Amino acid sequence: MYRMNRRSLTLLGLGSLAAARLSPAFAQSEYPQRPIRMIVPRSAGGVLDIIGRHWANWATSNLGTVVVENYGGGGGMTGTAMVSHAAGDGYTLLLGSTSDLVLNPTLSTVHLYDPVKDFSSVSGLAVSVVAVMVHPSVPAHNLKELVAYAKANPGKLSYGSAGAGTMSNLCGELFKKVAGVPDIVHVPYKGGSGGTSDLIAGAIPMATLNITGTVLAMHKAGQIRILAVATDRRLSAAPDIPTTAEAGYPDLIAQLFVGLFAPAGTPKPIIERLAKVTQAAAVTKEFQDNLQSAGFDPVVNFGPERTTQYLGEELTRWTPILKQSGLKPG
Repeated sequence: MYRMNRRSLTLLGLGSLAAARLSPAFAQSEYPQRPIRMIVPRSAGGVLDIIGRHWANWATSNLGTVVVENYGGGGGMTGTAMVSHAAGDGYTLLLGSTSDLVLNPTLSTVHLYDPVKDFSSVSGLAVSVVAVMVHPSVPAHNLKELVAYAKANPGKLSYGSAGAGTMSNLCGELFKKVAGVPDIVHVPYKGGSGGTSDLIAGAIPMATLNITGTVLAMHKAGQIRILAVATDRRLSAAPDIPTTAEAGYPDLIAQLFVGLFAPAGTPKPIIERLAKVTQAAAVTKEFQDNLQSAGFDPVVNFGPERTTQYLGEELTRWTPILKQSGLKPG
């Protein structure tokens, strides 16, 4: 019988390991072998964080441990840049959004990352829609009444947003433009919760904030009044609230697309594995119910190619608007 010495066995083992690492099938079947970090470039409790934790809970039972890490700051650019410089091995992922991959890169004069070249799309997860809402003391029960009130009281209205340069802010500025009420003052907050609290207290009369389960509950309780959601179709979680398109402002569309992304160069088998797990979650009633109860609309059949295409279309749509807006990233 032919016997190999220890050196031969070692060399053969190293050679086999190298070959396995080069094999897409090996990478797909063996991934993951350690916990996955998912970077949420916003503070805990916000829109992205809620969606991210729903995904992480599902993925943990299908992929192993997923650790959610929140990195706020720079309007989302700090955490997003962190992922753009991470190794493309599938162990650092980004819960990215339209704000991080379309708005901020276009508005910023400091380019910390390239939204097209530095990331690989994995899958879409959900859409978070911005809504125009007021304090109950404002004598407006629909968008047209709010516009009439703003025009009759120039300079007296202000609106809160989740921060400068966010989709929330952009919705407010678009509203001012399409409604012809340019003197409504913008009050930026560091996230939506601060704006919601001040709206309830009456410190601000108006806000353009993302719909969440909490916001919907406050609307139902009469603490705030949501006049319209900035989209062209009614939300499944709030079918009684009209859209901006129905209110006569079809160009006032402001929705935050949220998806999963990996650093550029991540092997295709790993991307496909992550996409498969995500799409399996997206079609389950439990996952959809969790997102809808929180005020989000889940998206299905949004794999890597469709996600990339959608963001490319959003970049094309928003770039000229953003260049003319004078907004700055927050």
